[in-house]
Amino acid sequence: MKSKKIRKKKKQQKKSGIKRYNNEIIGILMLAAGLIMFSSILFINSMGPFGSYMKNIILGFMGAPGFLISPLIIVYSVLVIFKKNSSDLNLKIVYIFVFILILSALVQAGFYKEDMYVGKSVISSIKKFYIDGKDLLGGGVLGGLISIPFLLMFKGLGTIIILTAAAIIDIILITNVSIAGVIVKIKNGILSLFDKLENKFKLSDKEIKDELIEDYNEPDIVMNGKKLPKVIDFNIIKEKQKKDVFIEEEQILEKVDVENEEVDFIVKDIKKSEDPSEVVEKIADSVNKEIQSKVKTNIEYKYPDINLLDDGSQISSDALNCRKSALKGAKKLEETLKSFGVDAKVINVSMGPAVTRYELQPSAGVKVSKIVGLSDDICLNLAASGVRIEAPIPGKAAIGIEVPNKEVTPVFLKDVIQSKEFKNFPSNLAFALGKDITGQNTVADIGKMPHLLIAGATGSGKSVCINSLIISLLYKSSPNEVKLLMVDPKVVELGIYNGIPHLLIPVVTEPKKAAGALNWAVQEMEERYKLFAQKGVRDIKGYNAVVNTNEGEETLPQIVIIIDELADLMMVAPKDVEDAICRLAQMARAAGMHLVIATQRPSVNVITGVIKANIPSRIAFAVSSQVDSRTIIDMAGAEKLLGKGDMLFYPVGSPKPVRVKGAFVSDKEVERVVEYIKSQCNAEYDEDIIEEINTEREVMDGAPEDADELLPQAIELVVDAGQASVSMIQRKFKVGYARAARIVDQMEERGIVGGFEGSKPRQVLITKLQLQELEMRNGK
Repeated sequence: MKSKKIRKKKKQQKKSGIKRYNNEIIGILMLAAGLIMFSSILFINSMGPFGSYMKNIILGFMGAPGFLISPLIIVYSVLVIFKKNSSDLNLKIVYIFVFILILSALVQAGFYKEDMYVGKSVISSIKKFYIDGKDLLGGGVLGGLISIPFLLMFKGLGTIIILTAAAIIDIILITNVSIAGVIVKIKNGILSLFDKLENKFKLSDKEIKDELIEDYNEPDIVMNGKKLPKVIDFNIIKEKQKKDVFIEEEQILEKVDVENEEVDFIVKDIKKSEDPSEVVEKIADSVNKEIQSKVKTNIEYKYPDINLLDDGSQISSDALNCRKSALKGAKKLEETLKSFGVDAKVINVSMGPAVTRYELQPSAGVKVSKIVGLSDDICLNLAASGVRIEAPIPGKAAIGIEVPNKEVTPVFLKDVIQSKEFKNFPSNLAFALGKDITGQNTVADIGKMPHLLIAGATGSGKSVCINSLIISLLYKSSPNEVKLLMVDPKVVELGIYNGIPHLLIPVVTEPKKAAGALNWAVQEMEERYKLFAQKGVRDIKGYNAVVNTNEGEETLPQIVIIIDELADLMMVAPKDVEDAICRLAQMARAAGMHLVIATQRPSVNVITGVIKANIPSRIAFAVSSQVDSRTIIDMAGAEKLLGKGDMLFYPVGSPKPVRVKGAFVSDKEVERVVEYIKSQCNAEYDEDIIEEINTEREVMDGAPEDADELLPQAIELVVDAGQASVSMIQRKFKVGYARAARIVDQMEERGIVGGFEGSKPRQVLITKLQLQELEMRNGK
């Protein structure tokens, strides 16, 4: 029995050895055949009678395009030997063969004559095709058979047009290149060539000034015995500057009607003895000052240069080794599952910047829950820091097992911003998010979200994500299209953006002013809806479309409200902040106003149920517990993220969150972009908004004067006790019912305790730590 088993094993090993070299054997045979065909066509004498016979067959069947068959076979055989012949490549080889057949038909159509097929049988026509192809006077038998139906119906010219169209379609299928894209590139190349040629013929500033000096040195004009002052023709100067001189955008001024204005200021204080070059400069300065006093400058926004951002690093050899280890990990994963009695096969491996995803296809009868329950065992066998299982992958009949890479490849903001996905994105509110688990660029649209909640632990990448969002908007939209309202209670995060023209007001850092800013946003939303009603439109797109057709009316910009730390605002003015956020989240989308809220404290006291219900799009960074993950995205998973920009992006309408490696932008890059924008145009803040916010802050500051003197002690009491009631305050402070009830009402107004719940004690909404932070902020 044992000897039989050994024999069977040896036979199986021999069979498996033969199978292992199948590709190489087939490839070598194909290579030999291709070389024989190639030599037969080019070196007839070297191959003897067989070479001549082979050449006649190839050319007789395909004509001149038959020369391409042997190189095609040689290239394909090499790919087979090295096991590079994937299903996509095999399909492209078929397309190339079809292209050769179309060429043969085109050659046959080129030799077409009207009486070629008159009175001839099919067999005689095929013989004629063979002889003509062999003599390079046609497309051979195959070319003739393909072209005959078209030639009989459309004759020569129509057949050539049809076959040419088929050839172009085949080329598109082979190369995956769009014809429109090629035409656009050719057009851009021609335009850039004309620009270079035009620059060669430009005059320098010195040549223009010399010409002006010559004009000034012309003889004086005498009229009625008096010398008239010389006025240099500024229309000529303007034309020359328009063609020859590059000037900064800040110097471009609006056209002014000066028909009734005196132009004596041009020649005032000019003496004959002055140097002509100084005269020209003085005249130019006088013109600039006079026009600037009459016209308000209209500065166009110049988008930042992409080179202000840092270049992405190249893929290192370690990263390439990670790809090899990922393939080994697939086999190890299958073996691990098999050892636990789970039969599953890895059908695909996707390697992202930070994580590799193995797509498992379980056999029939294997429960998904069984694989999910083995996450710790998989982590142990793969020696991974943590494993996240996505069961199943949306849109696929597979289970995703995400394993961290040994080396994380950083994603740079510049790489995503200069990608086609970002450049071709139609929305003004698009921002570069990063790269997904397959390495594809991920671009999100705030307009479709329409509001975004960002949450995660300290150091997980929230601030970098917000900076990437803001920088993306600066690269994508002008101040006329998008305005920003930033709230930064932490003071140090968003202050760098002060002075950019996109800001409505300076970055708000005081929590009490932040509540006023949000209330202003609610009023602005209501005013916009009144304007929409007057124009009979439903949203901001419809309003701007109507306004663009009417002269003298301005379009409304979209407004993005960015709150960097919601927890601080909820501690100071929870009721006002929550009410304003809820109203904006419910109604502001059609008005073109969008919220981006970030917090590092994803607790139910900060992200309340009302806020979460009205903000459908979320981004979860790494958190410490599964409870925090459920608070953000209503499911577990964020607690297994790696940090440093690793996120779960859960946009509205998506069945499950998508894992993304966030784009990194450094503080120095942000500074360079902001300084560039500030240097070319200044911010124009809305003083009405600032005044309104300050007024509301004064009202809020005045409210605590009516507070009961026992209120601070009562707050400490209820926070320590974990509940609040009127009777407890009566007992502890020995006060009457009316005063104790008033103290509880004041605590409710400040968001310390919840609302009245009948006979139950009131719920305390803040913790001891939050109370201490609040006391430190208020200087108590």
